[in-house]
Amino acid sequence: MRRFSSSAFAPLRASILAASLVSPAALAAGDGYGGQAEWAQRYDADPRLTVSRSTTPILSTQTVAATEAAIQQMQDIVARGGWPMVPAGQQLKLGSNSPAVSILRRRLMISGDIGQDAGASPIFDSYVEAAVRRFQARHGVNATGVVAQQTFVAMNVPAEARMRQLETNLIRLRSFSRDLGNRYVTANIPAASVETVENGYVVTHHIAGVGKIDRQSPVMQTKAIQINFNPFWTVPASVIRKDLIPKMQADPNYLTANHIRVYNKDGMELAPEQINWNSLDAMNYKFRQDIGGDFNSLGVVRIDIANPYGVYMHDTPAKGIFGDDFRFVSSGCIRLQNVRDYVAWLLKETPGWDRDHIDEVIRSGERVDVRITPAVPVYWVYVTAWAAPDGLIQFRDDIYQRDGLGLASAVSAPQPTAAATPIPQRQTARSAQPYPVFGEEEN
Repeated sequence: MRRFSSSAFAPLRASILAASLVSPAALAAGDGYGGQAEWAQRYDADPRLTVSRSTTPILSTQTVAATEAAIQQMQDIVARGGWPMVPAGQQLKLGSNSPAVSILRRRLMISGDIGQDAGASPIFDSYVEAAVRRFQARHGVNATGVVAQQTFVAMNVPAEARMRQLETNLIRLRSFSRDLGNRYVTANIPAASVETVENGYVVTHHIAGVGKIDRQSPVMQTKAIQINFNPFWTVPASVIRKDLIPKMQADPNYLTANHIRVYNKDGMELAPEQINWNSLDAMNYKFRQDIGGDFNSLGVVRIDIANPYGVYMHDTPAKGIFGDDFRFVSSGCIRLQNVRDYVAWLLKETPGWDRDHIDEVIRSGERVDVRITPAVPVYWVYVTAWAAPDGLIQFRDDIYQRDGLGLASAVSAPQPTAAATPIPQRQTARSAQPYPVFGEEEN
């Protein structure tokens, strides 16, 4: 395995050394500055500290080697005493003047998010804002440049805990350091993201929506075998019980509003009012949502992946979730941003299915199924910490609490809204029913 020299992490090491030279007196001096700082202010972000989208697959020997190097760097940080806790009493943003900003600068210097010449000014300038954006991007928090609750939580995880997180995930990454195929898909559940890989490079990135904490997306390796254009959606029994019945009790017009039809065992359509919604009577009927990308829970396309869990990947009409930090919103399936690009890549080697034809079929509104030839390997993995060859270290919340470190989550839910081979990572076996549900928060 090729290893990366420590030179890739040189800016981080330099930041650690510089941060150790900031005196306690300088950190405490913030109260006497009013609105003006004595230190020279930096207004342009160092281009070396920006976060670019990596073309290195997360499942690769390069990522393994970079993560090994990152662990060594974290060990160095821990040996030097780690990083300070940033006081979380008030929001920090451009223009803030507080001793907490001096501590913030030191915290960002130690983790390599700001240059070694950042100083200890109590003024939150645009240089600090750019560094905060970089930190947020590395931790799966929307890069606003404002230090609020989510960023404080991520920032105040101790350095030793981050080191342990990298060590735990290195084991997971090493388990995929074999040849995964010339073309494959990786869905990283904690990052709520999907990437397509070809010839050792990432071709497309996709923000995703994944399983809720109580309806987790399974860790598995499988293959994408078929595309369903303009699909119907048949509501599974578990969703009828957990979601449909309570929604109909709250709103008797819910089925009609969501274009969901009811059929008895003989295939005859019934009116919703013929069902006793104050009982489990609905479990005896079939519910099917009409075709329609604007309201169907599967959107305009479903990607069938062979697996024992009954889950799949699909489009969604509720695309607003892709702009959220918290995207753990489904019942186990994975929703994809820019799904047409994803489907075009999957069908790249299937004769007759270029992007123009894909768009034409979707526009037609007709139900069409296409076999993917050849089937494409798909890996649903659980990786909460890793590093890229350029030295950038990424962390994500252990949303399903599988790392065993008990770390708090930085992101939180918005307030009102061929057979697969399971990978043994404390994954609970599930019914073979698909679990999309209705509406923006749940499908």
